[in-house]
Amino acid sequence: MSDKKPAPTANTRRKFLAGATASAGAAALAFPMIAKGQTGPISMRWQSTWPAKDIFHEYATDYAKKVNDMTGGDLKIEVLPAGAVVPAFGLLDAVSKGTLDGGHGVLVYHYGKQNALALWGSGPAFGMDANQLLSWHKYGGGKELLNKLYASIGANVVSFPYGPMPTQPLGWFKKPITKSEDFKGMKFRTVGISIDVFTALGAAVNALPGGEIVPAMDRGLLDGAEFNNASSDRLLGFPDVSKTCMLQSYHQNAEQFEIMFNKAKYDALPEKMRAIIANAVEAASSDMSWKAIDRYSKDYKEMAAGGIKFYKTPDAVLANQLKGYDAAAAKKGEGNALFKEIEASQKAFAERVVKWDLDTNVGRRMAYNHYFAPAAAAPAKKA
Repeated sequence: MSDKKPAPTANTRRKFLAGATASAGAAALAFPMIAKGQTGPISMRWQSTWPAKDIFHEYATDYAKKVNDMTGGDLKIEVLPAGAVVPAFGLLDAVSKGTLDGGHGVLVYHYGKQNALALWGSGPAFGMDANQLLSWHKYGGGKELLNKLYASIGANVVSFPYGPMPTQPLGWFKKPITKSEDFKGMKFRTVGISIDVFTALGAAVNALPGGEIVPAMDRGLLDGAEFNNASSDRLLGFPDVSKTCMLQSYHQNAEQFEIMFNKAKYDALPEKMRAIIANAVEAASSDMSWKAIDRYSKDYKEMAAGGIKFYKTPDAVLANQLKGYDAAAAKKGEGNALFKEIEASQKAFAERVVKWDLDTNVGRRMAYNHYFAPAAAAPAKKA
């Protein structure tokens, strides 16, 4: 018997090639190519604008986990806390230049680049809450205006506003605020166009990132300050330096977060992955809202039980905030056509949406008092 194997026929070769092609196709389905020339997971290094202990940094990592899970690990986003690579207020430049692949913050932190960015959350938003402002962004022309704004300052980023925030407190003080004149001479922390509002009330304003506020109050560099919510304020240590918190304010009653990608990095991703990113933004927005309701209310209740005094901001102070905002916005709009265009778009949307909201949705105070007022104190006392 000969040990030589018969030479392969043309038919045999065709069968072999067909089998190899099928195997290759199966392998491609099991191990899809992420991008042209990409043979493994895509990694992105992000930074938030928040200290690691703040619930806001948790929101940033929540979003990253959603994307990482939904892509099956094909995209891996790592989120570093504020200051790990750049200062909190340096996020836009770092992402635009590609120093970072993306980040998590708020649009008002880029206020120094273009004042119109303050219109995404720093002010009364013509009576809209944050969810309504996000509705304007998605369906009322805000997205296109933000793209136009970023292009005007040469920002190489893709931005996704998300995560509607509840109305922010007026702030933490040495004693209750009873009138607008209480701000005269006060060293106060805020950001965005609110700087102009509180400056008009007589305050000496210092815009500090979240992690620097409480240390400044502790050293006497600030007499009062606002940041955001019961959980963040508690985690950052506000109750250690003040026992008085004023609730309700128009200075930031409609703010939201921003998820930001370097545009070149984002555009290089496969279309399917970009779709996952966009849908994960909306999933994270809902999740953040629900988590905030749960966590903020717990921390609010526990701080009240622990000796923190909460007061409602007097209506006269709120009215003066609106007047101060109108004056500041008019000044910011001078010579800034984009500011005026965005403001007009928001105002037209708010006129329709806020009226519908106020006319349609029933007030909740009556129902709360009906069920709980006899057994529980009102949530905030008048100063």
